[in-house]
Amino acid sequence: MKATRRSEALSAALLLLPFMAAFVLFFLLPAFQTLYLSLTESSLTRTSAFVGLANYDTLVHDPAFWSSLGNTFYFSVLTVIPLTALGLAMALLVDRFTGDRQRAGTWLQSVFFLPYVLPISVMTLIADWMLQPSSGIVNHLLGVQRAWFSDVHWAMPVVAIATVWWTVGFNMLIFLAGLRNIPREQYEAAALDGARGFAVFRHITWPALLPVTVTALVLQLIASLKVFGQTYIMTTGGPFNTTRVTLHYMYETAFTQSDAGYAAAVAMAFMFVVVALGLLQALLLRKRK
Repeated sequence: MKATRRSEALSAALLLLPFMAAFVLFFLLPAFQTLYLSLTESSLTRTSAFVGLANYDTLVHDPAFWSSLGNTFYFSVLTVIPLTALGLAMALLVDRFTGDRQRAGTWLQSVFFLPYVLPISVMTLIADWMLQPSSGIVNHLLGVQRAWFSDVHWAMPVVAIATVWWTVGFNMLIFLAGLRNIPREQYEAAALDGARGFAVFRHITWPALLPVTVTALVLQLIASLKVFGQTYIMTTGGPFNTTRVTLHYMYETAFTQSDAGYAAAVAMAFMFVVVALGLLQALLLRKRK
């Protein structure tokens, strides 16, 4: 028995070895290097003197950092709940109207998922074309000539709307997989008992989808907090830095101001915020469940 267990443990270790090697090489080592860099006064080309927590002290009193963090949270508020709710609604519609018709279901899934596979540069070009002040289809339908990306109040919501359109297909597939795992016998039994419409959703579908919902919310929160490409390409952080998110601020600090030490401190602080919020959200949702 001991020999068998040792053999199984060795096989498991060999299977895990490629992943662990990649994890250490591409995650742990860069993380420790970034942590050390955040404790120095360094540029992109040289590592200077060790300054301890001086960069973090500057960070605490940096209004530009807090402003970028607030913009990041604002973007997350505009995207996390809508993306989760729309993903669930789209999954329910696809499941309801396709049923056992596999070809129709596959076609609808492909249509809804197609924007998600587009590169971010292509998505931003489509959004920019649709939102042109004079020739954009959105302004034509609304009967206005608004420069959406130059408007202080509308720039971030427009970026959020474009992101929802672009990524909602991923959440749809997550919820659709959860729906397909619910035993159909439960729905048949509910129908025999006279349950219809919202009652079926409340007592069968929604309880079964709670674990999927928790997963979708946590994944979406982390993805929204890490936003960078949309705001950088669509608005370059403007107008008046109202769409400059934390990763954009970190990028500018490192590559425009050549302050790698302070940029590393921003990265470490932001990583702590993302991990803490992700864990807190998961714990609260599981406790509520």
